[in-house]
Amino acid sequence: MAVNFNYKHLHYFWMVAHEGSIAKASEKLHITPQTISGQLSLLEDSIGNKLFSREGRGLRLTETGRLVLSYADEIFDLGRELGDVLRGNPQIGPSEFIVSAASALPKTIVQKIIEPGLQIDQDISLTSREGPVENILADLAIHKVDMVLSDTPLTGSLSIKAYNHKLGESSLTFFASKILAEKYRPGFPHSLNHAPMLLPTSQYAIRRSVDYWLEEQQIYPNIRGQFDDSALMKSFGQAGLGIFFMPTIIAEEVCFNFNVEIVGKVEAIKQTFYAITAERKVKHPAVAAICDTARTFLFA
Repeated sequence: MAVNFNYKHLHYFWMVAHEGSIAKASEKLHITPQTISGQLSLLEDSIGNKLFSREGRGLRLTETGRLVLSYADEIFDLGRELGDVLRGNPQIGPSEFIVSAASALPKTIVQKIIEPGLQIDQDISLTSREGPVENILADLAIHKVDMVLSDTPLTGSLSIKAYNHKLGESSLTFFASKILAEKYRPGFPHSLNHAPMLLPTSQYAIRRSVDYWLEEQQIYPNIRGQFDDSALMKSFGQAGLGIFFMPTIIAEEVCFNFNVEIVGKVEAIKQTFYAITAERKVKHPAVAAICDTARTFLFA
């Protein structure tokens, strides 16, 4: 069913959402609360869903309300920008480049991947976010981010129109504190059997690959912790609570920054990295620089 928006109604909704109540929006707009309430009802009827739910004396955005607000923010931001341009006062300042990375990706690799995007001949301001893969892909679907970094490619299981751009891959290296490394290095990888292990949570593709490899090798570690955040996992590893793995291409940085040692390397497992964008052919200059540099140098 087609939805026909009345942009005046959308503006009233936008004001109520940002002011937090119909009464406050009424004062700002110099319109009676009854009028705003009636216009909101018409907007909800045209959409087919409620935009607010009652919470005490206030209003709370519904899931549909949050989605509509994200688009309304962009619409009215563009309107203000257009007004500036037409008045001969174009926006001055750097272009915002918003990247979301899966929480489990090592921050060192995320930094190495993104950095070339800030070195292009264009004034760019980076906003970096992170979170679970499904959440950050949802932000990409509604154009709240320019690019998602993940080790899990987008598949048809998510009804999101976006495209995978493979950046490269790396084998894995296992690390531990000095005491654990000296204990489990001899006989690696079979020394990992019953060894204390720290792993990413199963939502990440690399965890599933490692589980499969361990099963193949008939290695059954003692899983001491599972983490969404790679930095927290490394901190627990530094404290001597278990063995953990990271991509081999950052092995030197991991040893230096976390005062750990290499237990062993596994060439049979590869962690693959993807830039996921809403466009099939990369047009954003920062994303293009990131993809080119990753493929040519970082993962060469």
